[in-house]
Formats: sequence, C-alpha cells, structure tokens
Amino acid sequence: MGKSPLLRGFLHTSGVFLNPGGVYLRIMKSFFRILVLASVVFFLSANQLNLCAQNKESVKTSPVHRYLYVAVPGIRDYLGFGGHGVLVFDINNNHRFVKRISMGGLHPDGTPSNVKGIEVSLQLNSLYVSTLESLQRIDLTTEKVLWEKTFEGGCDRMSISPDGKTMYLPSLEKGFWNVVDCESGEIIKKIDVHKRAHNTIYAPSGKLVYLDDIASPWLHAADPKTHTLVAKIGPFANYVRPFTINGKETLTYVTVDSLLGFEVGDLVNGKKLAHVVVEGWNMGPVRRHGNPSHGIGLTPDEKEIWLCDGHNMRIHVFSAQPPYQQFTTIPVQDMPGWITFSIDGKYAYPSSGEVIDVKARKILLTLQDEFHNSVQSEKMLEIDFENNKVKRVGDQFGLGRIR
Repeated sequence: MGKSPLLRGFLHTSGVFLNPGGVYLRIMKSFFRILVLASVVFFLSANQLNLCAQNKESVKTSPVHRYLYVAVPGIRDYLGFGGHGVLVFDINNNHRFVKRISMGGLHPDGTPSNVKGIEVSLQLNSLYVSTLESLQRIDLTTEKVLWEKTFEGGCDRMSISPDGKTMYLPSLEKGFWNVVDCESGEIIKKIDVHKRAHNTIYAPSGKLVYLDDIASPWLHAADPKTHTLVAKIGPFANYVRPFTINGKETLTYVTVDSLLGFEVGDLVNGKKLAHVVVEGWNMGPVRRHGNPSHGIGLTPDEKEIWLCDGHNMRIHVFSAQPPYQQFTTIPVQDMPGWITFSIDGKYAYPSSGEVIDVKARKILLTLQDEFHNSVQSEKMLEIDFENNKVKRVGDQFGLGRIR
C-alpha cells in the first residue's frame, strides 16, 4: 500500500511502525479527526469574522429614509385634496404614498378643521400640527396624539426653536403670539404685536423670531430670551404676507399685498433693499388669500427664489442675487399658495401638489393618497429617519441653508 511523503514523515517522526495489527488505521483516524476539527474551527472563525464585518458595514451604511409629511386638509378645510390626517410619502421611492397618520383637529361640529401649520421638535421626537382652533403633538415613533390643546384666539402657522423646546404660536389673526412649551403645551408668555398675527419663522441660530402680522407693512422680530419685540424690518410696499430668510439671517424675501412679485429686506439694518415685479404676467383675481403672490421659497443653496402666482397658476423662478433676474415660469395644476423644498434642494413642493425637479424645471409627478386622489396642501415638510430614529428635519418655509 502506497503512503504519502507527509504521512510517512508523520509516522517516522512519531516512532510508529506500520504493522498489520491496525496501528496504521488508528493513526489515519486520528489524523483525519484533527484535520476535520481544524477545518471546522477555521470555517466558524471565518464565518464569525465575516458576520462582524457585515454588521459593522451595515451600521456604517445604514440607509437614511426620507419622507415627506403632508398635513391635510391643508387648503382651507377642503377634504377633496387628500382628506384628513398626516399623509406620508417616500421621497426615495418616487414619492409613493406610505401611510396616513390619524390626528385630531376638528371643528366644534366634529368635522375636520383647516390645518394652519406643521412643525417638528427633533429633540422631543414629536410632530406638531396647528388648526384653526387647536395645537396637537404627535409622537413620531408611536404616531399617537400625545395631547391636543385649544388656545384662546385660535392658532396659525407656528415655528419651533432649534433646541426643540419652545414654540412661537400665532393667534388666528388676532394681535398676539403665544410662546408655548413644546413638551407640555403650556403657555409661557403672550406677546402683543399689532392686529393680525399670521406667519412665524424661528431663526435657525435661535437668536431671533420673525413675526408676520398681515395688517402691517413691517416684519417684526422678537428676542426669544426675553420674549419681547426688539426690531422691525421695512416698511415694505404693503402688508407683509408669506416670507422666508437666508441661512445667515441677513436677508428676508417677502411677499406683500397687491404685488405680483416680492421685496427684499436687510435683517441687520432693518431697511428694504429691493422691489421686484414679475414680468410678462398680469395680476388678476385669486380664489384664496387675497394677494397675487401668496408663497415664496429660497432654494436650500440660496441661488434661486421660487414665487407663487395664484391668478396665473404658475411658479416664477428668479435669481436670488441682485438684480434678481427672472429665469422662467412653471405652470401648475391649481392655484399655488405656498412652496417649500426637500432638504437637499432637489425637489420643489408647491401646495398645488406637484413634485418638481428643481434643476430640470420639470414636473415629475403629482402627490396621490391611498385612494389615488390628488393631494394638495400648504403644510408639508421633510423628515428623515436613520435606524428608525429622526435624523434631520426640513422646514415648511423654504428657508435658505447656507450658514
């Protein structure tokens, strides 16, 4: 019987001499047992190392899930634009409908009330929705309403501090704002401003809060440390309507009554800088809001201004740099009354329901709910999740993000 050189060496060095009595067979069995055992240990060790590497890689490359949260009814109390609730769309999956989150927010007769604003506290993992009569807090994990509170004087479009603790909540076109604790919903202070409180932007730095009273040609600013008025910007050509600001908090872009266009203000010295009129299009009657350009947004890279045109049902696009060149116009399916953007600036979201490719100026699709009905709302923002936790939040105002 032939023997391999490896086996001959093994037998010789171990002092074993082959004989017909079975010593050779016993040695062979021991040799193969050792070989098999070593192979098993190697396989398990390699497999464990591979699993560890995969786990580390999966943690490192865990995908960010991006969703568009749309509160409805967000066009007055019209249920024909998506019904009632918070609709969630998957941004990464062609903005497909994901789910509907139930919420409160009802008129005294039990019918759904107009949604007035939508905001998020990242730190409290909570979504806030204001309606004409109330404010509600919804847990973003359980998707349950934690509390709903009514406020004397009603509610309008609010804004939350960068630390997620404090909200400036305007009354429903009364003369004051309520400063609200985001965790409890309790009022911290009431700030009297003018006559008709409406829109609010809490500056990303947390240093000031900008208050839009739609019966005033001034944009007011409050100090959140003292909750008192400390400055105003303007006067603008007419009463201030929707507005936005740049990331460095040096400029504001405002719409005003009776202007198809926008104006620019200096947030540092309080002066008006520019008056810009849309060229090639005429003003006309609008179905809602009463002013030609209700809605303005700054692309996150702060290169462009997108402006709503209610009468002509269009979005006009301008350069955000003087002399504010008018680039183009984009027709939409219905009257636009608001506009905001995805965090990365790739998509524009007018309230008329389109998803627009910002770079290509192309309408990609229109939002649809689970019943394939068209969804329209002036109250929407992006919320991103990683490992089932909120990672970052967009905004409802079309704010600039260069800081």
